Amino acid sequence: MILCDIDKAALRKGAQGFGDDALTITCDIRDANAVSAMFDCCEREDRAVDILVNNAGTSVVKPFLDLTAEEWQRVVDVNLTGAFHCAQRAARTMIARGMRGRIINITSISGQRGGTGRAAYGASKGGLETLTKVMAVELAAYGITVNAVAPGPVMTELAAVTHSGETTEAYSRLIPMGRYGEPNEIASAVVWLASQQASYVTGHTINADGGFGAAGLMVGIKGSAS
Repeated sequence: MILCDIDKAALRKGAQGFGDDALTITCDIRDANAVSAMFDCCEREDRAVDILVNNAGTSVVKPFLDLTAEEWQRVVDVNLTGAFHCAQRAARTMIARGMRGRIINITSISGQRGGTGRAAYGASKGGLETLTKVMAVELAAYGITVNAVAPGPVMTELAAVTHSGETTEAYSRLIPMGRYGEPNEIASAVVWLASQQASYVTGHTINADGGFGAAGLMVGIKGSAS
């Protein structure tokens, strides 16, 4: 297991569940040279990267008219450009080693539908969803599958900071399952895509969203079970 994060404290905390076998590397994925150094470190440690999960992300919840160019760029640099840097280097490594690898990008339902205050975040995640499809098509010949998981609202530290009470209430109304997801529920979808069971699945986005993407009008109806 290799864990990478720009936040050293978060990296140490995340590594605790993996014991002494976890290799931790501090990296700012916005920087292509830093990403290259990260993969060079993996090579020196003889850690072959055959599964890459692009999970780094950041967000700014702000009206489109008030969003600054700097805020836009920071979100796009982390969520889209950073994922590009990591995926490209990982794919090159997999091809050089002749590995049938997996690349799994964490996108978002915000990249599929227009949500208020999510101009930068939604655009970056929508771009990553399309990039997933392009990579899947181009890398299929090398035996590399590329898929994405699009979470709905999940109870993470980022959501705790960026989701107001109004946002939480609105999501709860729009999600058929009526609740936020848990991190382990998103992880389960990622694990499946990384498994042999998903060996013929590529170019797809799995929505782990409690039914949010499927929902239309939801009103109370009376019926009987048969």
